[in-house]
Amino acid sequence: MNKMKIGVTGGAGYIGSHVVLSLLEQGHQVIVIDDLSSGSMKNVFSDESSYTFIQEDFSSEKGLKTLFDFLPDVVFHFAAQKAAGVSMQHPEHFSKHNIRSTLKLIEALSQSECGNFIFSSSAAVYGKPEYLPLDEEHPLRPLNYYGFTKQCIEENLKWFSRLGKMRFASLRYFNAAGYNINNQIQGIEKDANNLLPVIMETAIGKRPILDIFGTDYDTKDGTCLRDYIHTDDLAKAHLLSMEYILKEGKDLFVNLGGAKGASVLEVLQLAEEVIGKKIPHRFVGRREGDPPALFASSEKAYKILGWKAEHSSLKEVIESTWKVYFASL
Repeated sequence: MNKMKIGVTGGAGYIGSHVVLSLLEQGHQVIVIDDLSSGSMKNVFSDESSYTFIQEDFSSEKGLKTLFDFLPDVVFHFAAQKAAGVSMQHPEHFSKHNIRSTLKLIEALSQSECGNFIFSSSAAVYGKPEYLPLDEEHPLRPLNYYGFTKQCIEENLKWFSRLGKMRFASLRYFNAAGYNINNQIQGIEKDANNLLPVIMETAIGKRPILDIFGTDYDTKDGTCLRDYIHTDDLAKAHLLSMEYILKEGKDLFVNLGGAKGASVLEVLQLAEEVIGKKIPHRFVGRREGDPPALFASSEKAYKILGWKAEHSSLKEVIESTWKVYFASL
């Protein structure tokens, strides 16, 4: 593929930085707009000549002007609030960041020379599964406000595309996990709410104890079942999706998963084996908006993009994560 100019919002964040690394490795010129509210300076590739970093809210007047003055060929959007449980307690934060700010970006893109958009969505748009693994034909009935914000943006993207304003890919994945296998990403997530980083924070003493939400779900051990996808695999899928919409001129909705899940207790037990010690934990009540089991089929991604997960075994995910957290001590 020809070398391009790529804009990335939230590119100093956890998933965004892995995609930026892959874009740089392909030789693209990248500008990252990130206010570092959840991103890290450790994920800024300042030694790369084809990389520009701007610390700014992507949806501000300055942020949008800087991004589109760059004249990007494609925009990747990662900047968002993502904790499903928190979204049920503070929906106003998610409305502001995930909907209103993202719509500003989409509106600005629709009026620019750039008509290509890669959106970081979520399997949370599906809600309680009617069948598993989830495929792209499953009804969209999100159980939490976070999932609704992603669905809302997807609906807007369909309209903007229908009106000839853009082409887009919306990538639906659930639990991004793991760190770059070559150890090139070192920035630890801030205010992490997902299971694996919370386990790691407990292991290094940053948290006193791990809360396990619910033990009476209809799963093999009573705890929630989730799909875990390595960030290197996600990064590859994002680049393949970019190539698809550019070459085919078609929009894309696609799941990214491993077609199987692991329970909270299974993740905890394997993490204890990898780390080599017990992780203090306790069982508490369910969180509102948590479905019992959620994992996605990636058959469409394989058929259309030729993508499949290569680094997403639970052990590899945990080992690569622990390496970064251990180095932070």
